[in-house]
Amino acid sequence: MADLLRAISQRILGRTPQLHSLLRANRDFFQALDQAQPMECYEFVVLDTELTGFDTKSDEIVSIGALRIRGLQIVPGENFYTLIRPKKDLPKDSTLVHRITPQDLEAAPSIEEVLPEFVSFCSTGLLVGHFIELDMGFINRETTRYMGGTLANPAIDTLRLVQRYKEKVCGLANERFCFNSSYRLDDLVKEYGLPAFVSHDALQDAMQTAYLFLFLVKNLQKNGFHTLKDLFLAGKVKRWLV
Repeated sequence: MADLLRAISQRILGRTPQLHSLLRANRDFFQALDQAQPMECYEFVVLDTELTGFDTKSDEIVSIGALRIRGLQIVPGENFYTLIRPKKDLPKDSTLVHRITPQDLEAAPSIEEVLPEFVSFCSTGLLVGHFIELDMGFINRETTRYMGGTLANPAIDTLRLVQRYKEKVCGLANERFCFNSSYRLDDLVKEYGLPAFVSHDALQDAMQTAYLFLFLVKNLQKNGFHTLKDLFLAGKVKRWLV
């Protein structure tokens, strides 16, 4: 509670809070990360957000879902999910997409209440998401505002992994086919015969992305991608813009 009140008062006064101890520990952990080990040696956190829109300056997060992968297997029961009460009225257009209503959010916690638990959940995991740059743009905007900095976790984008996988599988002979392929999560699930989950639900989309990630990793391993460094170079994202 003291951390929350301090963050609120600093925001009112227009000052950036000091780096939160959770983010400091997060940075310390990833400074010593060894990328040369096989992919099975690492922990991954697959995440997704539901938003009021795509403008990182004015729109807000209304839900976060995440799950954990160890040994290239989804860890049962190690999930994170929460609704988040936005500061502005929920746009009707966004409700049509994610089916979250203003009534659903009335008793939900605020983003500043949610962040410490979320940062703790993913503090030592490599982040995975489908077009994860969008999710992390919003998340790191809020961690900067309320916790004094951004997450240090390296991140892997399954959209970029799919592109790399298709380059390996299709080859130059089928370049046109690859170019015309869809990279929508729902379409990729159908294309690769993966289990289907409810779309536009943060935890369900995280689960969907996790199945896609594991499918891609295991197939990339057959094509010479073995270490974390190999995987990171195939699916890395740019540093976050906040």
